[in-house]
Formats: sequence, structure tokens, C-alpha cells
Amino acid sequence: MPFKYYKLFDVLNRKEITRTQMRIDLGISTRTLAKISNHEYISMEILDKICNYLEIQPGDVIEHVIEESSN
Repeated sequence: MPFKYYKLFDVLNRKEITRTQMRIDLGISTRTLAKISNHEYISMEILDKICNYLEIQPGDVIEHVIEESSN
């Protein structure tokens, strides 16, 4: 997975917000939360909601990890 969301989890911990509370407050599905937890792709709309909710920038939520090619 080229994107990792551990930065989001760090921000939530610092702000003392649970993943479930964020999900409820934003009205996102449990499947979307599972995608975040599993470092899967989410929509830009969801990323925008998270950034607005936490008052942070996308780089505070995700990290792009360069995968090595299997040549």
C-alpha cells in the first residue's frame, strides 16, 4: 500500500479522539474506517472531511510510501 495513515492515528491520540468518535462525527462508514486502518485507498472527499474535522493538512494524515519495483 503506497499510503499509510499512521499520522492520522497519532493526531487522534494527541487530540484524545477515538477512531469511532471521528467516524460518528464525520458520518463515515465502518468500511471506510476499516480501509483507513488497513492503509487502503480512501476518497479525496473523505480525506477532506478528516482534514476539516481535525483542522490539519493532508500531509498530517497520510504518508506516501514508495514501493520498490519487482523487476
